[in-house]
Amino acid sequence: MTSKAADTDHLRDLVLLRRVRDRMDREYTQPLDVAALAAGVHMSAGHLSRQFKAAYGESPYSYLMTRRIERAMMLLRRGDLSVTEVCFAVGCSSLGTFSTRFTELVGVPPSVYRNDPLAAEAIDTAGLPACIAKQVTRPVRNREAPLRARS
Repeated sequence: MTSKAADTDHLRDLVLLRRVRDRMDREYTQPLDVAALAAGVHMSAGHLSRQFKAAYGESPYSYLMTRRIERAMMLLRRGDLSVTEVCFAVGCSSLGTFSTRFTELVGVPPSVYRNDPLAAEAIDTAGLPACIAKQVTRPVRNREAPLRARS
């Protein structure tokens, strides 16, 4: 394959990966899996997973769960839904998996976060532009929650 053809294929893959990421951002409450996402852009599941991780630094599943946890954090801060209701509202089908992933990303279990968002060192976003508030409240990926918040 020539360099020009490889570049064209790479750019095409990046466009398709962006579509997959946009779909996860839009449809995070739906039951999405890698096979369905891959079929939507006419790729194999393995190829999608490899290319997605190379482009975005994490697997499609990890990206989707992070989107769900971000939304769950907002719903839990509102305080009008139980942890179980939030779990299902954001598209998770297992309360155990949701709680484990939430704790990994945020540093405290969802029940603790719901009762006291400051326990996870939540940042006061009053007065911040929405785009900045979203960035500073985004959960940390790849098990990087501060150790002091996990105890």
